Amino acid sequence: MDEKEAARTAVREFLSTRRDRISPAEVGLPAVGTRRRVKGLRRAEVALLAGISPEYYIRLERGQATGPSPGVVESVAAVLRLDDDERVHLERLLAALTPEARKHRAAAVKDAAAVKDTVSLGVRVLLDSMGHLPALVFNTRLDVLAVNDLGRALYATVLDIEGPANAARFMFLAEHASRELFPEWERVAHDTVSLLRVEAGRRPDDPALIALIGQLSTRSQAFRTRWAGNDVRAHRAGAKVFRHPLIGEVTLPFENLTVAGDQVLTVFTPAPGSPEHDAIRLLASWHAVPGPPVSGASADVGAGQDRLDRGC
Repeated sequence: MDEKEAARTAVREFLSTRRDRISPAEVGLPAVGTRRRVKGLRRAEVALLAGISPEYYIRLERGQATGPSPGVVESVAAVLRLDDDERVHLERLLAALTPEARKHRAAAVKDAAAVKDTVSLGVRVLLDSMGHLPALVFNTRLDVLAVNDLGRALYATVLDIEGPANAARFMFLAEHASRELFPEWERVAHDTVSLLRVEAGRRPDDPALIALIGQLSTRSQAFRTRWAGNDVRAHRAGAKVFRHPLIGEVTLPFENLTVAGDQVLTVFTPAPGSPEHDAIRLLASWHAVPGPPVSGASADVGAGQDRLDRGC
């Protein structure tokens, strides 16, 4: 499949899965008479509700209507009840239909490849300053690039599996272990795939991302099922439930901060004096021996930063 056809396929699959989520009754249309061949809205029904011709919407969904007006995109997004993340994703997919956008995107992937997985000295210093909070740095493929000591203790199960440390690989290729660590496995798995979907829309030409998705699709039915759903989700703050072998089950709030371009610094932030904060203090008291360096982290930032790169 060439780049143009891949871009069209991405648009078609995303819009069709969004249609499937909405029944005619939800938007005030009668479901009468004829036997329906689709789970949700028909293309003609989306066109009717969006105020555009059925022919044009069919071309749009097939990726053949390049350069739709912002008004048309907004109308379709409203009919399909897209949230903010989905709207941004749709706009990105539609933009990728133009040759200029595909050329620019390929150049951006090439330019970013050399620095994307390098954690800057400044970010490492920031990590080191968070001695009382677990913190990790991820790239947009969910590779773990660096951790502080408490982050290494909290994510030891993730970091100690064979091969490069990657959150998605752990979730789906070490499923028994990931289900033990994350009691809300279904939600975490869905969020993990949704984050990768965003990255696939931004950088579909990234060879490392293509390899990761191929590996997960080949080896995990759970991943394939969720990937086909085309759901997207941007990095944001939240809370994650852990069933940790040392401190038991604990719900930890976290903040996601974008650093060094597209890297994400995840910091777990239990409130001082809370049971969750006490659990992290207990974890710190148990954690004594640091692990080996995280694969892919740069080694030219000084020996004093070595303990930040734990985890393969």
